[in-house]
Amino acid sequence: MDGAGRLARSLRSLRPEADLKAAAIGAAVLLREYFARRRAARRAPPVIIDRDPPSRFVVLVERYLPRRIGLAATVFILLGSAGLGIVKGGHVDEFITGLSDARNALANSAGFRITTVVINGRKQLSQDEVLAIGGVNGRSSLLFLDAATVRDRLKANPWIADATILKLYPGQLQIDIVERKAFALWQQDGRLSVVADDGAVLEPYVSRRFLTLPLVVGKGAETRAKDFLALLDRYPQVRSVTKAAIFVGERRWNLRLKDGLDIRLPENDVGNALAALSRLDKEDRLFSRDIVAVDMRLPDRLTVQLSEEAAKAREELFKDKKSKKKGGDA
Repeated sequence: MDGAGRLARSLRSLRPEADLKAAAIGAAVLLREYFARRRAARRAPPVIIDRDPPSRFVVLVERYLPRRIGLAATVFILLGSAGLGIVKGGHVDEFITGLSDARNALANSAGFRITTVVINGRKQLSQDEVLAIGGVNGRSSLLFLDAATVRDRLKANPWIADATILKLYPGQLQIDIVERKAFALWQQDGRLSVVADDGAVLEPYVSRRFLTLPLVVGKGAETRAKDFLALLDRYPQVRSVTKAAIFVGERRWNLRLKDGLDIRLPENDVGNALAALSRLDKEDRLFSRDIVAVDMRLPDRLTVQLSEEAAKAREELFKDKKSKKKGGDA
């Protein structure tokens, strides 16, 4: 055992020396091969690649085209592919909005954020409604705000007749608007709308705050109502009992009174017809009679249509008069 033990120790002690010797030999071999290749490379003749001369077209292209044209063409193709993908995918609006938001963010960080908004002339529309119509939001910057675009958007709204946009740098926006006024209620094809005096349809009738406006009915009535109602205002005796003005055939007007009486006005000389109506009511209480219609379309006469009850009573009266007349003759 002692011998065996001494042998094992001697083997362990000799192993590192053997490893160092093998490493040194390997390094020497590698260095010798490296330097041998270097000497051979220096002594070897240069390698000449035999190429055909370039064509005339290639020479012209290399001479006249700017440098790095290939890189520019590659970038152009990539951008074109991206643009085609945006268009085909229907993301144009999103892309434009993203670019606009990006440049507005840069302008806002540079100190052109809209911090103050002054709106003058509004009565029907709220401040938030005006800003939303004009396309102004919390991301907008005063630097890139297009005043002409904002004005066009505002004027496209039926309530706004005119608008002025002022950009007061660095962060104040002033909007002056001229609102249209609700003038009348217009009924057409069963729909009821609020209209201005120029005939512009402002909004559907949903709010009772417009209940007191005059009612006009029929195609074209919204644009002709201003002149006719101004004429009707000259005869308060008639205007006070009028419920609706009906435009017939885009030529003439009828009046529907509050008690259901229909007044058929002529196409011409409407002022004289209204004056005659006012006089007949004052003198003969025409509007209180048991009648359903007054026809004034013929210039030389006025026709009155009685109600069914009044017509029956009139017929009975004539029968009685006729029978009495026969009895007296007998």
